[in-house]
Amino acid sequence: MTDIDVASLTANDLVLRLRTGELSSVEICKAYLDRIKKFEKDVQAWAFLDKKILLEKAEEADDYRKSGKPLGVLHGLPVAVKDIIGTYDMPTECGTVFRKKMSSSQDSEVVNLLKSSGAIVMGKTVTAELAYIHPGKTRNPHDYSRTPGGSSSGSAAVIASHMAHLSVGSQTGGSVIRPASYCGVVGYKPSYGLISRNGVLKTSEKLDTMGVFGKTVKDVALLAKVLIKKDLYDPSTVHFAADDMVKVCDEGPIFEPKFIFYKTDKWKNINKHSQKAFEFLINKFKKNIEVFDTPSYFKEIPKYHQIVHETDLASNFQIYYKKDKNKLSKEMRDAIERGLKYSAKEYTDAIDFMKQSYESYKEVFEDYHGIITPSSSGVADKGLKSTGSADFQKIWTYMGLPSISLPLLTGENDLPLGVQLVGNKLDDLRFLGTANWLEKNCKDE
Repeated sequence: MTDIDVASLTANDLVLRLRTGELSSVEICKAYLDRIKKFEKDVQAWAFLDKKILLEKAEEADDYRKSGKPLGVLHGLPVAVKDIIGTYDMPTECGTVFRKKMSSSQDSEVVNLLKSSGAIVMGKTVTAELAYIHPGKTRNPHDYSRTPGGSSSGSAAVIASHMAHLSVGSQTGGSVIRPASYCGVVGYKPSYGLISRNGVLKTSEKLDTMGVFGKTVKDVALLAKVLIKKDLYDPSTVHFAADDMVKVCDEGPIFEPKFIFYKTDKWKNINKHSQKAFEFLINKFKKNIEVFDTPSYFKEIPKYHQIVHETDLASNFQIYYKKDKNKLSKEMRDAIERGLKYSAKEYTDAIDFMKQSYESYKEVFEDYHGIITPSSSGVADKGLKSTGSADFQKIWTYMGLPSISLPLLTGENDLPLGVQLVGNKLDDLRFLGTANWLEKNCKDE
């Protein structure tokens, strides 16, 4: 066994050491399993993990590497996936009793792309019930009495506890950005349409977006470049040149970046300690950041987001509601019941406002590299009965803009506090370069 501390490395480091033979897939997996043995009983981030099969896959990856055949970008590197992402050889339970022990008939496109890159699909991470808001079993690795966020709770927690270096999640409201903030990891939600949802639990066709987690911006760029691909079976996907994503990310912006900082009308909900942390950030980058009032029409977006989300939930999950609504959480039952009551006009208006709001807003990116705003309304909430508020994420999800949470600050009790950067739609290459610049130049003091 190597003396290398796997947990201290980045995913990009691991890929390089796998290629040079300095590390093997088996060694990496054994390091993960040691962490899992030590922390999983408290964190509870895994919905499914077969240790024996994981090591067998690692041995196969090592044997293939020795053959001298061409290797994929992530060959031999384990990647965890959220338990709404279809796998034929593992259960896909989606956090509901209705799918207990059920697997998918075939792999999702995300899993297909991971396997094509040589990655090892490590296991399934815990999700909130049907990727909505009723929490799963996962606890925050920084404080087991606090929520890790949702619905991609397990995907963020495995990174924070060093049980994996890369994981895949999804966001319909704030399910990548908020858990990343609470758990102190990097969470990247690409522009709507970059990563296929084919074979993934559908909650909302217009809002569902795949996302990725890692330790650094370059790590999430590495995973994203593998997953970004046009898919005929997901009409929302677009052609996008992602091959140079890590390189462009590493190079950063050509010019000194300029940002807008929005407090939004939810600023009052953030406690004083967290407010001071963001004021420190604004002061640190006073040459780069301008503080603006949030556009007035942004106040309408949460209402429209809710209409789209709950109408789609009702459409997709009423089969479970009709079968036995008492096996659904109260939060899900209430959302479905509200969703069934919206009129066709209300839904159409909510969809139309998506395009209108983006068209009204997109010009801001001609003068600024991105928007900086809190990732969440403070540090992780105390207790495990809630996944936290999506107040600071819904706007950007609704408009389909890329966003990333960077673990750059700390709030009360020395808990992680994420900084959210938002970019222009389908400008993800430049956006990640800017995020990498911010990560390099901002350290909590």
